Amino acid sequence: MSDVAQSQVHSHGGETRRDFLTLTASAIGVVGIASAIWPFIDSLNPAKDTLALSTTDVDLSPVQVGQRLTVAWQGKPVFIDHRPPAEIKAAEDVDISTLRDPQTDAQRVKKPEWLIVVGVCTHLGCIPLGQKQGDDRGPFGGWFCPCHGSVYDTSARIRQGPAPLNLLVPPYKFTSDTAITIG
Repeated sequence: MSDVAQSQVHSHGGETRRDFLTLTASAIGVVGIASAIWPFIDSLNPAKDTLALSTTDVDLSPVQVGQRLTVAWQGKPVFIDHRPPAEIKAAEDVDISTLRDPQTDAQRVKKPEWLIVVGVCTHLGCIPLGQKQGDDRGPFGGWFCPCHGSVYDTSARIRQGPAPLNLLVPPYKFTSDTAITIG
Protein backbone atom coordinates (compact mmCIF):
# COMPACT_ATOMS: atom_id res chain seq x y z
CA MET A 1 0.00 0.00 0.00
CA SER A 2 2.79 2.38 0.77
CA ASP A 3 4.33 1.60 -2.61
CA VAL A 4 1.17 2.82 -4.34
CA ALA A 5 1.13 6.09 -2.37
CA GLN A 6 4.77 6.80 -3.17
CA SER A 7 4.31 6.19 -6.87
CA GLN A 8 1.34 8.56 -7.00
CA VAL A 9 3.39 11.39 -5.45
CA HIS A 10 6.10 11.10 -8.12
CA SER A 11 3.87 10.50 -11.11
CA HIS A 12 3.23 14.16 -12.09
CA GLY A 13 5.50 14.17 -15.13
CA GLY A 14 8.63 13.55 -13.07
CA GLU A 15 8.22 16.81 -11.11
CA THR A 16 7.76 16.85 -7.38
CA ARG A 17 6.82 19.46 -4.88
CA ARG A 18 10.45 19.52 -3.78
CA ASP A 19 11.54 20.45 -7.36
CA PHE A 20 9.02 23.29 -7.37
CA LEU A 21 10.21 24.62 -4.00
CA THR A 22 13.88 24.36 -5.05
CA LEU A 23 13.19 26.24 -8.26
CA THR A 24 11.17 28.94 -6.49
CA ALA A 25 13.76 29.40 -3.74
CA SER A 26 16.54 29.63 -6.34
CA ALA A 27 14.65 32.26 -8.33
CA ILE A 28 13.99 34.34 -5.19
CA GLY A 29 17.65 33.97 -4.21
CA VAL A 30 18.88 35.20 -7.61
CA VAL A 31 16.55 38.20 -7.46
CA GLY A 32 17.75 38.95 -3.92
CA ILE A 33 21.42 38.74 -4.84
CA ALA A 34 20.90 40.91 -7.92
CA SER A 35 19.05 43.48 -5.79
CA ALA A 36 21.90 43.52 -3.28
CA ILE A 37 24.67 43.78 -5.90
CA TRP A 38 23.03 46.40 -8.17
CA PRO A 39 23.84 49.44 -5.94
CA PHE A 40 27.52 48.45 -6.00
CA ILE A 41 27.55 48.01 -9.78
CA ASP A 42 25.69 51.30 -10.26
CA SER A 43 28.23 53.11 -8.06
CA LEU A 44 30.92 52.25 -10.63
CA ASN A 45 29.23 54.49 -13.23
CA PRO A 46 30.48 58.09 -13.48
CA ALA A 47 28.61 60.62 -11.36
CA LYS A 48 26.17 62.98 -13.08
CA ASP A 49 28.39 65.99 -12.39
CA THR A 50 31.30 64.18 -14.04
CA LEU A 51 29.23 63.33 -17.09
CA ALA A 52 28.16 66.97 -17.32
CA LEU A 53 31.84 67.99 -17.55
CA SER A 54 32.67 65.41 -20.20
CA THR A 55 31.66 67.75 -23.03
CA THR A 56 31.53 71.50 -23.40
CA ASP A 57 29.61 73.33 -26.11
CA VAL A 58 31.10 76.64 -27.23
CA ASP A 59 29.51 79.34 -29.40
CA LEU A 60 32.30 80.85 -31.49
CA SER A 61 30.20 83.55 -33.19
CA PRO A 62 31.17 86.38 -30.78
CA VAL A 63 34.92 85.68 -31.09
CA GLN A 64 36.51 88.16 -33.49
CA VAL A 65 39.56 87.43 -35.66
CA GLY A 66 42.66 87.89 -33.49
CA GLN A 67 40.73 87.33 -30.27
CA ARG A 68 41.38 84.48 -27.85
CA LEU A 69 38.83 82.81 -25.60
CA THR A 70 39.28 80.55 -22.57
CA VAL A 71 36.64 77.95 -21.65
CA ALA A 72 36.64 75.19 -19.04
CA TRP A 73 36.53 71.52 -20.01
CA GLN A 74 36.96 68.74 -17.43
CA GLY A 75 38.32 71.29 -14.96
CA LYS A 76 41.06 72.45 -17.35
CA PRO A 77 41.31 75.65 -19.36
CA VAL A 78 40.93 75.29 -23.11
CA PHE A 79 42.40 78.06 -25.25
CA ILE A 80 40.48 78.96 -28.40
CA ASP A 81 42.34 81.25 -30.80
CA HIS A 82 40.59 82.82 -33.79
CA ARG A 83 43.78 83.22 -35.74
CA PRO A 84 44.34 86.01 -38.24
CA PRO A 85 45.95 85.12 -41.60
CA ALA A 86 49.40 86.30 -40.41
CA GLU A 87 49.35 83.83 -37.47
CA ILE A 88 48.19 81.01 -39.73
CA LYS A 89 50.97 81.74 -42.23
CA ALA A 90 53.59 81.93 -39.45
CA ALA A 91 52.44 78.55 -38.13
CA GLU A 92 52.41 76.93 -41.57
CA ASP A 93 55.86 78.27 -42.54
CA VAL A 94 57.71 76.60 -39.64
CA ASP A 95 60.21 73.89 -40.61
CA ILE A 96 58.91 71.02 -38.47
CA SER A 97 62.31 69.30 -38.47
CA THR A 98 63.45 72.04 -36.05
CA LEU A 99 60.68 71.27 -33.53
CA ARG A 100 61.07 69.18 -30.39
CA ASP A 101 57.59 67.69 -30.86
CA PRO A 102 57.20 67.85 -34.67
CA GLN A 103 53.66 68.45 -35.88
CA THR A 104 52.48 70.47 -38.83
CA ASP A 105 49.91 73.17 -38.28
CA ALA A 106 47.43 71.14 -40.35
CA GLN A 107 47.78 68.21 -37.92
CA ARG A 108 46.78 70.49 -35.03
CA VAL A 109 43.69 72.21 -36.45
CA LYS A 110 40.46 71.21 -38.20
CA LYS A 111 39.92 74.68 -39.65
CA PRO A 112 43.04 76.86 -40.08
CA GLU A 113 41.42 79.94 -38.53
CA TRP A 114 40.56 78.12 -35.26
CA LEU A 115 43.24 76.71 -32.95
CA ILE A 116 41.86 74.82 -29.95
CA VAL A 117 44.28 73.52 -27.29
CA VAL A 118 44.29 72.54 -23.62
CA GLY A 119 45.86 75.52 -21.85
CA VAL A 120 48.14 73.56 -19.53
CA CYS A 121 51.92 73.66 -19.96
CA THR A 122 53.28 70.20 -20.69
CA HIS A 123 56.26 70.79 -18.39
CA LEU A 124 54.74 71.05 -14.92
CA GLY A 125 51.08 71.90 -15.52
CA CYS A 126 51.20 75.70 -15.27
CA ILE A 127 48.82 77.89 -17.29
CA PRO A 128 50.71 79.84 -19.96
CA LEU A 129 50.17 83.54 -20.61
CA GLY A 130 48.93 84.79 -23.95
CA GLN A 131 45.16 84.69 -23.77
CA LYS A 132 44.65 88.33 -22.79
CA GLN A 133 45.60 91.41 -24.76
CA GLY A 134 48.93 92.66 -23.44
CA ASP A 135 50.09 89.27 -22.14
CA ASP A 136 53.65 88.23 -22.93
CA ARG A 137 53.28 85.83 -25.85
CA GLY A 138 56.98 85.16 -26.28
CA PRO A 139 59.08 85.64 -29.42
CA PHE A 140 56.88 83.30 -31.51
CA GLY A 141 53.57 85.08 -30.82
CA GLY A 142 51.84 82.13 -29.18
CA TRP A 143 51.95 81.49 -25.43
CA PHE A 144 54.60 81.95 -22.76
CA CYS A 145 54.79 80.01 -19.49
CA PRO A 146 56.55 82.30 -17.00
CA CYS A 147 57.05 79.55 -14.39
CA HIS A 148 59.93 77.85 -16.22
CA GLY A 149 60.19 79.71 -19.52
CA SER A 150 58.44 77.46 -22.02
CA VAL A 151 57.53 79.29 -25.23
CA TYR A 152 54.86 78.11 -27.69
CA ASP A 153 54.24 79.38 -31.23
CA THR A 154 50.97 80.36 -32.94
CA SER A 155 50.13 76.68 -33.39
CA ALA A 156 50.82 76.00 -29.67
CA ARG A 157 53.95 73.98 -30.49
CA ILE A 158 56.85 74.05 -28.04
CA ARG A 159 59.68 76.21 -29.38
CA GLN A 160 61.84 77.03 -26.33
CA GLY A 161 62.09 76.01 -22.70
CA PRO A 162 61.78 72.79 -20.75
CA ALA A 163 58.32 71.63 -21.88
CA PRO A 164 58.68 68.29 -23.68
CA LEU A 165 55.48 68.41 -25.77
CA ASN A 166 53.20 70.79 -27.63
CA LEU A 167 50.06 72.01 -25.89
CA LEU A 168 47.54 69.18 -26.26
CA VAL A 169 44.71 69.36 -28.76
CA PRO A 170 41.52 68.12 -27.05
CA PRO A 171 38.98 66.02 -28.90
CA TYR A 172 36.51 68.43 -30.48
CA LYS A 173 34.19 68.74 -33.45
CA PHE A 174 32.49 71.57 -35.23
CA THR A 175 28.72 71.25 -34.82
CA SER A 176 28.19 74.23 -37.14
CA ASP A 177 30.34 76.98 -38.68
CA THR A 178 30.24 78.91 -35.41
CA ALA A 179 29.94 76.22 -32.71
CA ILE A 180 32.07 73.39 -31.36
CA THR A 181 31.69 70.59 -28.87
CA ILE A 182 34.81 69.78 -26.87
CA GLY A 183 35.05 66.25 -25.55
